[in-house]
Amino acid sequence: MNGQDIDVTTTGTVAFIGGGNMARSLVGGLLARGLPAASVHVAEPVAELREALAREFGVVVFADGRDAVVGANTWVLAVKPQVMRTVCESLAAAARSERPLVVSIAAGITTAQLDRWLGGDAAVVRSMPNTPALLGAGVTGLFANTRVDAEGRARADALLGAAGATVWIEDESRMDAVTAVSGSGPAYVFLLAEAMQAAGEAEGLAPDAARTLALHTIFGAGRMLTEGMEAPAELRRRVTSPNGTTQAAIEAFEAGGFRELVARAVRAAAERGRELSAAND
Repeated sequence: MNGQDIDVTTTGTVAFIGGGNMARSLVGGLLARGLPAASVHVAEPVAELREALAREFGVVVFADGRDAVVGANTWVLAVKPQVMRTVCESLAAAARSERPLVVSIAAGITTAQLDRWLGGDAAVVRSMPNTPALLGAGVTGLFANTRVDAEGRARADALLGAAGATVWIEDESRMDAVTAVSGSGPAYVFLLAEAMQAAGEAEGLAPDAARTLALHTIFGAGRMLTEGMEAPAELRRRVTSPNGTTQAAIEAFEAGGFRELVARAVRAAAERGRELSAAND
């Protein structure tokens, strides 16, 4: 299932609890795909942010989440993990009476925790989008608890598909791996861009030239990966001429333990996700 193929106008009224960057990207994506602004409620306690949301998108804004969820059949919990329990408990009475589809975009918070804090028997989808969602180029991993039916999955897919591709995960314990690979993943690419630019400068390139070369190389390679059908290994093989410059660079990466380093980094991020879950229980 891919949310980009689903009619978002069938999702009903959506209430966002929290109006930060990720919520804004989802709101913008939903409106661009035809959901009426009147069908989007946003609760944001900071007055300046609330006013900016109303001005930019024309959505209905509230200071309190309990007001925002009135009449909404889908709730998006877009607050920090550290305050999620407090937010959910404030909405528990409404969740028990209204039985909405609840979608969380908080890292490290499990569906069991959300269900418990919302008073039990809640239909909950846990999701992990990433920052390229701000450009409509993100990817989101999703997991649904057993109370989410096919229609609820379709609604969640349409919602998160407004910001990019979606991938359903059937084992919630793997959501920490999703966070480690794609949620945190953009930072790995940014680090690579930093390193490539610095290496180019060390080889004598002007900073502006090194930056442009590094960034557009990553951009172009990303397009080749996502727009073609070839596997990464095949694309790498095609540009690696025997005994050429690329082979020399790849051999240096491999000799330095590049694959093992990536594996350790992803494992560390996944373990931190599990720690966040335990810390917020």
